[in-house]
Amino acid sequence: MTIRGVLFDFSGTLLRIEPTADWLRVGLTRVGVRLPEDELRRLAAALEGVGALPGGSEPTVVPPELRELWEARDVDARGHRRLYVTLARQVPLPGAPEVYDVLYDRHMEPAAWRPYPDARPVLAELAARGVPVAVVSNIGWDLRPVFREHGMLDLVSAFALSYEHGVKKPDPPLFALACDALGVAPEQALMVGDNATADGGATALGCAVHLVRHLPVGDRPDDLRPVLELVGA
Repeated sequence: MTIRGVLFDFSGTLLRIEPTADWLRVGLTRVGVRLPEDELRRLAAALEGVGALPGGSEPTVVPPELRELWEARDVDARGHRRLYVTLARQVPLPGAPEVYDVLYDRHMEPAAWRPYPDARPVLAELAARGVPVAVVSNIGWDLRPVFREHGMLDLVSAFALSYEHGVKKPDPPLFALACDALGVAPEQALMVGDNATADGGATALGCAVHLVRHLPVGDRPDDLRPVLELVGA
């Protein structure tokens, strides 16, 4: 069946969060702390180990007292903040105590996200062809400002964000919401993402799925290009 609408994951598919060391450097600078590069990278590695950066590495181990928050992190905005601030606090950081909240706030800023090189060109081409696009994301905050700042908001017809609907991927209802918003049947939709489990959940509705590699922005210049061929098929 002809593809009439495309659903895209956000993090790791269209854009990627900045490296942990850059994220930490910004946060520490904002509370008046500057560290030697080797110390900053040591702390960044520790933060990666505990999964403190949303959109970055997952925790090596989720502390038992945080497991409930971890499971519900993408359907509750307040819980999302509480979880990631608590995870970060496992790593002692210099400076004011509010550095952990500063870091959490930083990860929601458009400047903290870097588009993959082919993201905007592919979205623009789909728009030129009259193919509507929805972003389907497991997330605890509104990412529309990120798309606006990077010049892609007008290329997205709808957003299906887990925290706004109380349901997350791979559960079918979030994909169904996106298809309904685009006015296409699931069998006419293509889901594009980087996670076979979460994004692959769209197949339960009958959507086709195309997976891209979860790589740094500079290492993945054209994984989204095949979408244009799939839509044209």
